Amino acid sequence: MIDLLSIAKTEAAGGDLFGELAALYESTDVKPDGYPDAVVWKGGNHDGVVKPVAHSLTDAYALLGTVAAADILGLPFYGVPMWSQYRQDTKLESLSWFGNMPCTSIKWSTAGDAYVNDENGNKVVVLGKSGNAPLRTQAGVYCNVRPYGPITVVRAMPCLPYSQNKGKFEVDATGNVHSEMNTPGIQMAYANRLFLKMVHETGRLGRVAMKPTQAMEDGINAGLHSWLLQGTKFKVGRKYAVDPYEEHKESIDRIASLLPADFRDGMENWGGQIEQHIADTNYGLLIWDLIEQRDTIVLATDLDGDRLTDLLADISDPLRAYGGKVAKHLGKDIKTSDVWKEMGYTTGNGRDMTSVMYRMEGPPIHEQTLGSADAMLLRLLNGDEWVGGTKQPYDPRIHFVLIRDAYLDANPDNNELRGWLDHALSSFDAVYEGERPGFLQGYEALKNSIKPWGA
Repeated sequence: MIDLLSIAKTEAAGGDLFGELAALYESTDVKPDGYPDAVVWKGGNHDGVVKPVAHSLTDAYALLGTVAAADILGLPFYGVPMWSQYRQDTKLESLSWFGNMPCTSIKWSTAGDAYVNDENGNKVVVLGKSGNAPLRTQAGVYCNVRPYGPITVVRAMPCLPYSQNKGKFEVDATGNVHSEMNTPGIQMAYANRLFLKMVHETGRLGRVAMKPTQAMEDGINAGLHSWLLQGTKFKVGRKYAVDPYEEHKESIDRIASLLPADFRDGMENWGGQIEQHIADTNYGLLIWDLIEQRDTIVLATDLDGDRLTDLLADISDPLRAYGGKVAKHLGKDIKTSDVWKEMGYTTGNGRDMTSVMYRMEGPPIHEQTLGSADAMLLRLLNGDEWVGGTKQPYDPRIHFVLIRDAYLDANPDNNELRGWLDHALSSFDAVYEGERPGFLQGYEALKNSIKPWGA
């Protein structure tokens, strides 16, 4: 058994967290390309049968939950130290280590506004905030794919309608905000191509959520989309009034010249139905797609894609609540969650929404956010996870779900592993059904009920 409480206390006190974790794991010769001095640990059963996955060791329950789940499951893994203080100490180089690991990876997003100590011992906000933006840039991430119910959002990254170049940012004497856009066009092209490939292979309806008439970056993005459609078998229903490729031809051709020579090979045989919409209208359209259970793939910018996935995560609870009001008005006493499932709907409350970031080179990075992980960890440290009966302890199920997704992605043909992971998840649900145990009690119960891989 690992002393998880000791790890949590060390992190909270700003102690030697590096030393405590280094004592748990071994060093490994596996290093990210170009970073021979990177710190990479290994753990679990490296049996040569299962391809390992890399874990980002970030903050709060993203850290504790990962350490616990990895210990319980015993699967082979690599661990890269990335908690907020360590990101600060390495001047974000640890993000490059993780982002360039040569294997399928799992990234947790936490502590976006954490306070850390600078080199002089002063309290400062951690460099790079949550580290997401610099990680994506350094890892060559070009999009994030988030399937939920009938809708899959392809979110172009880092396709931003705002600047992240701090040196170019200013507010002038009139109060106007100025910045310089720095969206990499090559990544935009990769995201557009993946979107079209997914529409072609799945037969789903493809929706494009851009605003080419009002945002220069969206004009370029839509122009790349228009350029990639040329010579294919795709049918476009609703079209942008002005062809953005023709409008921005010189810029699109400049980006196209930087792409691999075989970038469009085979696309002449791709086909499917595409609808081109102004970004704003997709909010309403996707609600209709969800209600009508229409299988849809939508391509959006980073900003709009984030908002659309938030919508998908949040909309099902209001729809169920409204259904209950209608039923009550008609004199029916129903359990809306049961009716929801009986009608074939599969979306919950967004906590089960998966997220995969694709890199131009190397396997993908599975990503998840734990928004309240730091606050929930304080309850454990304060000795009352239930807060006098008003709260529930942390539920680590997402760790097991995300680990399952990542290992199956890395080992798609290993049916023995698939069956074992499914059994492990069932064992988890048996422990956590009914009254939720405290985090440490749950860890002990899972250790007793799940036989580690290869044990």
